Amino acid sequence: MTLRDEVAQLVFIPFPGEFTNTRSRAYRKFVRLVSQARVGGLVINNTAGPKVEARRVAAFLNRMQQLARVPLLVGGDFERGASMRIDGTTVFPHAMAFGAAGDPALARYEGVVTAREARALGVHWVFFPVADVNNNPENPIINTRSFGEDPNTVAAMVKAFIEGAHWSDAGYVLTTAKHFPGHGDTAVDSHMGLPTIPADRARLDALELMPFRAAIAAGVDSIMTAHIAVPALAPPDLPATLSPAILTGLLRNDLGFKGLVVTDALEMAGDAKGYSVGEASVRALEAGADTLLMPGDPDQAISAVVAAVQSGRLSRERIRQSVARILAAKEKVGLHRARTVPLDAIGSLVNTAESNRKAGEIASRALTLVHNANNVVPLAAPERACYVVMPSSRNSAQGQAFADEVRHRAPSAVIATLDPSMTRQQVDSQLATFSSCPSFVVAAFAPVGANRGSVGLLGELPYAMQALSGLRKPVVLVALGSPYLFRNFPNVDGYLATFSTVPPSEVAAVRALWGEIAIQGHLPVTIPGLAKLGDGIMLAAIRPGASR
Repeated sequence: MTLRDEVAQLVFIPFPGEFTNTRSRAYRKFVRLVSQARVGGLVINNTAGPKVEARRVAAFLNRMQQLARVPLLVGGDFERGASMRIDGTTVFPHAMAFGAAGDPALARYEGVVTAREARALGVHWVFFPVADVNNNPENPIINTRSFGEDPNTVAAMVKAFIEGAHWSDAGYVLTTAKHFPGHGDTAVDSHMGLPTIPADRARLDALELMPFRAAIAAGVDSIMTAHIAVPALAPPDLPATLSPAILTGLLRNDLGFKGLVVTDALEMAGDAKGYSVGEASVRALEAGADTLLMPGDPDQAISAVVAAVQSGRLSRERIRQSVARILAAKEKVGLHRARTVPLDAIGSLVNTAESNRKAGEIASRALTLVHNANNVVPLAAPERACYVVMPSSRNSAQGQAFADEVRHRAPSAVIATLDPSMTRQQVDSQLATFSSCPSFVVAAFAPVGANRGSVGLLGELPYAMQALSGLRKPVVLVALGSPYLFRNFPNVDGYLATFSTVPPSEVAAVRALWGEIAIQGHLPVTIPGLAKLGDGIMLAAIRPGASR
């Protein structure tokens, strides 16, 4: 390889699953980066667009692999299994649901299925598990992506997922513990700014670093850096991604990690602010990173690193160390033997009935009843209750599975949707139709999302919740997503946490409200002033077998 070829191997560029217009400038640039610039790999990233069906993703990756001189290593943020990015795959709930269920065997199972489905699609590198300990209720970007606030529980779940992914019979998958050295105790989204971890080294050792130590002991293949400042370890304005003290001093030397160090997306504000793409890329390599993930301008990143080597700022040997790790990872996943996947095998490996049944079981076991005044849950007369769905956006599919499950059981039930785009007048008009409702169930979605800045109800939905509570009728709040929602509405009669926004969690919530399944989860986090870590009201099923 030439120097430029070696540097290009360190760069991983995003793709949306496929390109619908192969004549577009974006597609032509992408193909050039793969076939001519010879980047090291791809990352599926469709946060700004729709998911693509599994077979189409695999077909696209096969075409790209055929264009590449060196096989491409393909990664993805499969935090809820492949379903986080790809349609037609098993839909697992968020990590915090596993923490609430409390059984590492479930996380191990998710690892097995995620590895199987990833390899079937041509993806070799899973950016999971999240090893962050979410001990800050104000955290707007980790939250339900974490297994919880207890470092021992998080460590056990992290270890189990890695074991499952490595034990899969579908071929080896690279796992990633993130976001080092720990992104849980922050109140700023690193997509929008630079968060700070206000902890000394002793606290870091006792809390933040514990799951990463467990991941390393379990053989994790890579560790992703965090775009956060840690003043106890490095200058207060320097992201961990760019800190030699954190990536080399702490991670390599103190913790003894020998695998791949991958940056979080270099286009994010927490890292990019104040640095050009090229400068951030050079500094990340100086700090000890091996791969440059999603730089805003890949060509600029490559040119800047090449120039840094030519000027003596970076050594050629330093580049070759990282290239050797990347090529070793490609060999480990078997890319030297086969770089494409058989499309006709996808149907038997992905989205199986067994894996979907198990995902539903995990969602059910996670359900946690935090508050239950007058034993309002399970519902005494569920067919007479009025149901209010509060999705996080107007055009979201959130709540459809919940409403379908209610209608299946009670075709004449009153079901209304209030979304954040509605004016207060529209909300009041809808609330006026509820005068005859004897009780209410509110399915409120509080998802974690980049660039939102907070996790909670938007628009006039908080007003609607307060108005419903003021009707002096029983109100059960089902939190689909952040469990901390209870802090904003402590006057509800019942509070049921699902820890996830996925359809299996919607289905599980309806079954629990009807009394068809037991409620057995425990809070994996503290809800300040309202509930402690480990709280959860246990209820047996009163109508077992009543569902379809």
